[in-house]
Amino acid sequence: MRFRLLVVAILVSSPAWAGIVDNVRLALAQNNFSAADSALNSYRSQQGIDGEYLEAFSWVARAALDRQDYDRADAYAKQTKLMVAEELKKRAVDAEPHLPLALGAALEVQSQVLAERGQKAQAVALLQSALQRYGNTSIRDRIQKNINLLSFQGRTAPALKSDQSLGASLPPPADLKGSPVLLFFWAHWCGDCKAEAPIITQLRSEFATKGLKVIGPTRFYGYTAQIEHAAPADELRYIDAVRHRFYNGLLDMPVPISKYNFDTYGASTTPTLVLLDRAGRVAWYHPGAVPYAELRGEIEKVAR
Repeated sequence: MRFRLLVVAILVSSPAWAGIVDNVRLALAQNNFSAADSALNSYRSQQGIDGEYLEAFSWVARAALDRQDYDRADAYAKQTKLMVAEELKKRAVDAEPHLPLALGAALEVQSQVLAERGQKAQAVALLQSALQRYGNTSIRDRIQKNINLLSFQGRTAPALKSDQSLGASLPPPADLKGSPVLLFFWAHWCGDCKAEAPIITQLRSEFATKGLKVIGPTRFYGYTAQIEHAAPADELRYIDAVRHRFYNGLLDMPVPISKYNFDTYGASTTPTLVLLDRAGRVAWYHPGAVPYAELRGEIEKVAR
């Protein structure tokens, strides 16, 4: 009750245009779409349409999708895309931080609505067209992630590349067949990845007799906790320090470092977990952390 009162107090006492993204998300967390619309309208009347407004607007589409209100989700996603298109006449997608978030969300919601309506081919075509158009922007991995969610399962897993590596040597692609493989995409800054590591360590031990292999791709981000603009050598040392501190049960896990792997597997969310069957095909693809019981159930399917 105290949290509910606090949320209401924030929405009532704060100007609608102050922190519009937070205001809209707070309203949606209470399933109050009217309050979200009111906050958006107040912001727009005072500030006009800008990147922050568009990101906030896209959250309505996301919330509607979560509630399986596909008509509302589709309407807000399409409207977000139209407004973003107007903004892109004046500036590039990555000219400021809110615009790519809004566009990425709109494409994600629109494709998922199509898929839920049984139009998976149209959803994939929408995303592939967006990938051609925005493949050199910050939303590339997010688009690829959504393509993979709709079409990755059953495909031969793309080979991994390694610009640099830590841990054990990366097995050649042929060696990924014959054993179940868990790909664990992680980032040095990712708290959810660190929380997932003990689960993966335990499951690798439990399924060792079934031949389960774990590979942990990561990538450079250009910074560390101490260095705002880090050179690759500095970031590599930092990744290795994080690995020894938080992933000590997986130190023998091959860690290929390459942006290519993240682009190919659409790992815009960390962790991203991908299971390959004994034939080297993608059996399961999951952006985000997974609890022990769920991940164990998925591994059992490929470790038979």
